Amino acid sequence: MGFYEDEDNGAAGSVRRSLWQVEPAERRRMPDPVREAAVRAVLIVALTLTQSTIAFLLTLTGSWLALPMALGAIAGTVVATWGVLDVLITRQTWNQRYGVVSEPSSTARALRREQRRVRRAARAAAQPGPAGRIRRPAGGGRMAAWPSAAGDRHYQATSGRG
Repeated sequence: MGFYEDEDNGAAGSVRRSLWQVEPAERRRMPDPVREAAVRAVLIVALTLTQSTIAFLLTLTGSWLALPMALGAIAGTVVATWGVLDVLITRQTWNQRYGVVSEPSSTARALRREQRRVRRAARAAAQPGPAGRIRRPAGGGRMAAWPSAAGDRHYQATSGRG
C-alpha cells in the first residue's frame, strides 16, 4: 500500500512511487492551426453524425420533423467534408511553410560538387569540338533564333492562288 503519494506509513526504507509519471511523447505535438482545424472538424463530424442518427430515428417514427432533420444532415455532411478538407489543407500549408528545412551537411555538399565535376569532365571528353554550352552550326555561320522557312515544304512560295 505504499504506492500512493498521500500515504506515509513511516517505513524508513520504503520507496515512494508517484502516480503521475511523465513519459516522453512518441510523436511531436501538432502545430496550433492544424490542431484547431482538427478539433473543429471532429466537433462538426460528431454533430453531423448525431443529427443523421436523429433524422433516421425520426424517419422510422414517421414524424414531421424527419424532413427538416434530413435536410440538415445533408447540409451537415457538406460542412463536415469541408472541415476534414480544412484539416488536410491546413496541415499541408503548415508543412510547406514551416516544415523540415533540408540543409545538406558540408560533406554532402562537397561530395555532390565533386560528382558534378566528374560528370562535366566526362561529358566534355565525350563531346568533340569546343567545350562550351552554345554549339555553333557546322558551316560556321551565325545561328538564327528561328529556323528559316525556306527549307520547309509547307511554306513554299506560291503564285498566290492557293
